[in-house]
Amino acid sequence: MSTPTLPARPAGGAGAGAGSGANGPRERLRRLRAELRHWRVTDLIGVAAAWVVGIGLCVVAASILGYMLVQGLRYLSLDLLVTQPEPSLNQTRSGGILDPILGTVIMVIVGTLIALPLAVGAALWVVEFGRPRWLARTVESMIEVIAGSPSIVIAIFGLAIFQLPLMSWMSFTADGGAVFGRSFLTAGAMMSLIAIPSIFTATREALLSIPQHLREASYALGKTRWSTIRAVLLPSVRPGIATGTALGMGRIAGDTAIIVVLLGATLRIEPEGGVPLWGTLTGTGSTLTSYVYNNSPAGEGGAPEKAYAAAFVLLLIVLALNALVSIAGRRDPARTLQK
Repeated sequence: MSTPTLPARPAGGAGAGAGSGANGPRERLRRLRAELRHWRVTDLIGVAAAWVVGIGLCVVAASILGYMLVQGLRYLSLDLLVTQPEPSLNQTRSGGILDPILGTVIMVIVGTLIALPLAVGAALWVVEFGRPRWLARTVESMIEVIAGSPSIVIAIFGLAIFQLPLMSWMSFTADGGAVFGRSFLTAGAMMSLIAIPSIFTATREALLSIPQHLREASYALGKTRWSTIRAVLLPSVRPGIATGTALGMGRIAGDTAIIVVLLGATLRIEPEGGVPLWGTLTGTGSTLTSYVYNNSPAGEGGAPEKAYAAAFVLLLIVLALNALVSIAGRRDPARTLQK
């Protein structure tokens, strides 16, 4: 009966340092240098250029965040956050940014509530059904056209649509019968168009990454296609939907052209009618983007310090919304599947 052979101990023994082992930093660096000797000069230049571009983008992003942080904290105050803006050429008497903050939140909520079901539904139909094929390809092409359209074009198109008498319920009608066409509801409807491409693309790619055998296993258990979509596919693509929604919300919060054209030029939120919530949606107001634009050095508001503070608050709102959506998308899909 032969004696079993014990495996050989690694060089340096069990007590060898991490740097002297086969996978230590020094060994990895040595192997990297040996590998780079066999690379062509063009490959080395390409890798170096990629590193330079990546680091440069990080530096630009950090510079923007750092500049807005310094300028925002310099002029931001609690009184600025809780007081309403006032029309005045004197910066000390122009009030705060409470209404633009509320307007930004309202615009993000309205635009997202409209864009999310439309984009997710379109992605589900294109991937899971897609019949007829020409119609599915047309839908994808039209969404790409919307993604590439300037927001000012979308705003002008929306103004032409919402000033029709048929759309008078979305804003208000003047004494002469003219439809104003400007409100949080009309601006939010057009804002949803610039958010749909991000949500649609993220949801479609997430659905395409799900293995086909997962669908077949659900069918084998007697589930219908709609049951499979509801109980299997949607929980699996929730992180992708959250990512697309975060990108869409960022676009809604940061757009200015649609706000200027479709929301009006009022500093304060001015409801229309006596119904509290509906009156606000059909009324006019402002957002942080329009406030920053009007009070920037290039605007007419004459309050650049408050524009810096408002831009910093806008950045914080976008980051907070992205964090909330990301947390909502990190829920365990397996727990949902077990339900």
